[in-house]
Amino acid sequence: MQRTLLLAGLCAAALVAQQALAQAPDMSLARLDCGTPNPPTAVNQRFSDTYAYGDLKLQLIYSCYLIKHGDDYLLWDAGHAMTTPNVAPKVSLVDQLAQINLKPEQIKYVGISHYHGDHVGQAGSFPKSTLLIGKGDWDALTSPKPPEGAVSAPFANWIKGEGKVEAVPLDKDVFGDGSVIMLYTPGHTPGHHSLLVKLPQMGAVLISGDLAHFRENYETNGVPTFNTDRAQTLASLDRVKKIVAGAKATVIIQHDPRDLDKLPVFPASAK
Repeated sequence: MQRTLLLAGLCAAALVAQQALAQAPDMSLARLDCGTPNPPTAVNQRFSDTYAYGDLKLQLIYSCYLIKHGDDYLLWDAGHAMTTPNVAPKVSLVDQLAQINLKPEQIKYVGISHYHGDHVGQAGSFPKSTLLIGKGDWDALTSPKPPEGAVSAPFANWIKGEGKVEAVPLDKDVFGDGSVIMLYTPGHTPGHHSLLVKLPQMGAVLISGDLAHFRENYETNGVPTFNTDRAQTLASLDRVKKIVAGAKATVIIQHDPRDLDKLPVFPASAK
């Protein structure tokens, strides 16, 4: 009798495990090139309000990310516009996605870390996507007089009410299963978000947005002079570092070229 119950229990456990595997969505994460880098520049004055970086010069890059979740896609950030002088991407997001046979209308969500021009430039290429953006940033973009640095033109479709928008006040579980979470990390801008992606094979990945612009910024809790709130920046860095430690996450700083090799070169993707 006990042996029968044990076998039944093992069978039930195996069935649950099989169902869980069957229900787990096919997931991947790919980096898209979203701008042409300038030559290395001094970062001391702009990126540290305590002038902590001395003579350090870095070349910043521009990255966007494509997250596949089953049959749904999230585009994280939209890079520079194709008309931006000097730093415009060599290949548009639409053309990069075409390399893997994706059309703009197949992108379910366009998630925006924050409202600066190097993160929003090509958002208008995806008018049928649901826009996910921090409420603080959306309120700024739709105010009668947007603050300096808040670039509203790429969002004209949504501002006019012609597309679906979700202004995210805090965190957001994008697909409802804990695999992709927008993390509320204000300070760089009022509604800034970072992105936590939990991949089946690679594990957890934290994509920074502009919570930090380069490794030294992240490691030393550097606060750029143009951030909107110093205290919020430091609190967001502290929170994210605790999340990263708990999830054993790989940190990818969007603007740091030294983090490029943490993901495969597009069109390949991390699983």
